[in-house]
Amino acid sequence: MRWLIPILLYLLLEFYAFQAIKTISKNHIVQIGYVLFSVLILGYVIYIFANYDRSIGPTKYTLRASGMLLLSIVPKLIIVLFMFGEDIIRLCIAGYTYLTNTFFEGTATQYLPDRRKFISQIALGVAAIPFAGLLHGIFRGKYNFKVISHVLYFEDLPDAFDGFRITQISDIHSGSFDDSNKIEYAVDLINEQETDLILFTGDIVNTIAEEMDDWIDTFKRIKTPEFGKYSVLGNHDYGEYVTWESQEAKEANFQAIKDIHNKIDFNLLLNDSTFVEKEGERIAIIGVENWGHNFKKAGDLMKASERVVKEDFKILLSHDPSHWEYEVKKHDDHFHLTLSGHTHGFQFGIEIPGFVKWSPVQYVYKQWAGMYDEMGRYLNVNRGFGFHAFPGRVGIWPEITVIELRKGSKPA
Repeated sequence: MRWLIPILLYLLLEFYAFQAIKTISKNHIVQIGYVLFSVLILGYVIYIFANYDRSIGPTKYTLRASGMLLLSIVPKLIIVLFMFGEDIIRLCIAGYTYLTNTFFEGTATQYLPDRRKFISQIALGVAAIPFAGLLHGIFRGKYNFKVISHVLYFEDLPDAFDGFRITQISDIHSGSFDDSNKIEYAVDLINEQETDLILFTGDIVNTIAEEMDDWIDTFKRIKTPEFGKYSVLGNHDYGEYVTWESQEAKEANFQAIKDIHNKIDFNLLLNDSTFVEKEGERIAIIGVENWGHNFKKAGDLMKASERVVKEDFKILLSHDPSHWEYEVKKHDDHFHLTLSGHTHGFQFGIEIPGFVKWSPVQYVYKQWAGMYDEMGRYLNVNRGFGFHAFPGRVGIWPEITVIELRKGSKPA
């Protein structure tokens, strides 16, 4: 019964999409071909998800099925807007004609105007835009890596760190990768930045530690800069989205995921902190486990900051940006810069710098992509390195962040 409403809605989409096809082409081969194609896609998607193994979790097959489902549904939603709108107008015309034609001797259905071909043409033309966007996102967009740079000013930044540069990456999701050349390219892009410090803010896998096995050597190629590489865990790193045969198996997977960080030369901070020292001065790097308003709350900010004093300049690694909103930004200890990820920018949206920045995820997360500044405290939400759930990115591209710290006040 829980599938009844989704199935009925899908059938409604198919009905209107077929009406558009039938209005444009009277060729029965075209119409039958469309129906067969739709049935094949739906059958494949149902087969994949009906055989979903909760002991394994998401796979490349489920990603592919998700992509095919979106490719099928999203354009049809556009078609429905046009076709249903036309139906409302047709019914209004039929009703008006019926009420005003006192000499009518037939049935009311005779007053219903035929569908107009140009409306169906417009509907299909507009629907082709998201369809093309989704196709681009699946085949090109998900590996369209962008380097996004920020310069941040702090009055209390230690003098020795004026001009200090940081690379942030987040949300690798190695279990989703399907093109080793693109990942090698992205690692080269990280190395080209030649920053002083590299920080990774969680979700190294989708669920299972073995997802990273084929990528250890690739990510080990990320050069360790003078001041090191540090990381934290994300919500996917706890193995909580699959069914385990035993608690011991779950704990073994969790330990294996933590061990991955050492294998690729990252120092994993588990509710802990460390100091980066330069010319007798220091800044604190604080790493909390995942803390999400709607996700796992393993992060302990107090424990992670035990060795840090209020006067220290602090960089906090916390996977979920809701942590900043609910605990960090108003904290008495003044965390100067928080680095997060998690949202992926929904892997779908529109961003035109200076004009438009929109994604459906903004209705869930107040801070969802890019740099935020409140009360002189900064949060950067990295859009993510990899992808998950949907095998692509549309308008929200994979991100490598470079942040330069400067001493003083921000220029006017």
